[in-house]
Amino acid sequence: MTNISINAAFDSGNIDVVSINGAEATLKIRKDKDSDFNQWFHFRVTGAEGRELVLKIVNLEESAYPQGWPDYQACVSEDRDYWGRASSSYDANENGGTLTIRYAPASDIAWFAYFAPYSMERHHDLVAEVAATEGVSYSQLGTTFEGQPIDCLTMGEGDTKVWLYARQHPGESMAEWWMEGALEVLCDPADPVGRTLRQKCQLHIVPNCNPDGSCRGHLRTNAKGVNLNREWDNPTAEKSPEVLAIRNAMDKTGVDFAMDVHGDEAIAAVFLAGFEGIPSWSEEQGDAYAAYRSILERRTPDFQTAKGYSIAAKGTANLSMSTNQLAERFGACSMTLEMPFKDNDDLPDTAQGWSPERSKLLARDCLASLVEWLER
Repeated sequence: MTNISINAAFDSGNIDVVSINGAEATLKIRKDKDSDFNQWFHFRVTGAEGRELVLKIVNLEESAYPQGWPDYQACVSEDRDYWGRASSSYDANENGGTLTIRYAPASDIAWFAYFAPYSMERHHDLVAEVAATEGVSYSQLGTTFEGQPIDCLTMGEGDTKVWLYARQHPGESMAEWWMEGALEVLCDPADPVGRTLRQKCQLHIVPNCNPDGSCRGHLRTNAKGVNLNREWDNPTAEKSPEVLAIRNAMDKTGVDFAMDVHGDEAIAAVFLAGFEGIPSWSEEQGDAYAAYRSILERRTPDFQTAKGYSIAAKGTANLSMSTNQLAERFGACSMTLEMPFKDNDDLPDTAQGWSPERSKLLARDCLASLVEWLER
């Protein structure tokens, strides 16, 4: 029996081949460069037509978030457009923790990923299309270590300063799918949500804060192995030029409302994390955040408030994280939006789990909630 071939030498690719035997393979995830983080995988398999693939990714108890593997189903696509889920099971006791993926492709080639990838080519297409839209201005806030631009799109004529930014953690690709959905709403002249926000707000949108990590197939860090969401209290050109450029731009505009878009490996739900622990926390600022969260919960069954992160006591917030830093620095109503890598257990989809399509739909509900929040 001929062996399948496995390759990850492309944008956001990540896998190492340990062994291949026919249609079975043992694989390992590469660590982020100069870092111990590893969880993101993205690779293609060829020579698979007519056979069931059995792909074993090992040593996952040493991954960044081993609690993310139980009940997780790997993403798979044969056309790189529609991403479904392949039957997957996790055994923490097999070869240091093994995810076994079983899939029988209809064609000779299939792609597998931790979540549906959002390529840098698609990113550039998105930026080009939006930048050409009437009323939108483009700015390059800076460049990364590897010379990639940090793109920002600005629109709107209102007084409320809104910042939306995503993919500080590059492996959380659902965040840029969310951005695509948000920009479609904001740039559609017939969409009442987009029209209202552009009338009432000045919106600054950074679809991808970490293009180097995205290209490299990193889970969580930039090209220097730095977690950008631990740099907001003291960003430097030597470690985190991405954060330095974005925060400098925010200092020029001010920030009233901010959403940092992410994905969570373990919690099978959509939720928000706030800034309760900042030193300057006030009832008024806290009420503004609670109001937005309540509106979003009412608007979409994909969002809930029962599951999420623990709340920090006042004065104990980590100000190196963007949500806390922006709330403290500007008095902003800032928040972190988390989407699942798995599925939304409260509203499951067995075919796709959480998906690009649902990420984009959630973006519209988030923006519609912002319209209502502005009118409170």
